[in-house]
Amino acid sequence: MNRIRLLALGTILTLALTTVAQQATTASNGHGGSDAVSAVEAHLKLLTEKLDLTSDQQAKAKPILQEMQSSTGKFMQDESMSRDERMDNVRAVRYKADREMRKMLSDEQKQKLDQLDQEMHPGLHGNTNGAPPPPAPQN
Repeated sequence: MNRIRLLALGTILTLALTTVAQQATTASNGHGGSDAVSAVEAHLKLLTEKLDLTSDQQAKAKPILQEMQSSTGKFMQDESMSRDERMDNVRAVRYKADREMRKMLSDEQKQKLDQLDQEMHPGLHGNTNGAPPPPAPQN
């Protein structure tokens, strides 16, 4: 169950950062380095709104999100690794960020995070019996 939860959170964080990064790139005003900062700020804002983070929790979450964003970007741009190797490394970074974030959340906030996971990726949670997921649709 924990592995499913971590995978789901990693997927959510990946999608959230990707979406935010795309929006930041689209809205970029030409200042170098602002895209990664914008992605982290937007992700922090989303988590603050959805989980009711306190200012202390926000201060603790920001460096976690910055490290995750930085590491993810480095791995995704590293052409010396295979796609699977890059994804394994990114997954590990996301799991680490999840563990660090959950340390500072209250039980209620952890439940909200789990609900957010469920809302954003319902297909990842309906299969907890160990059976393989259904095959992806062919294009």
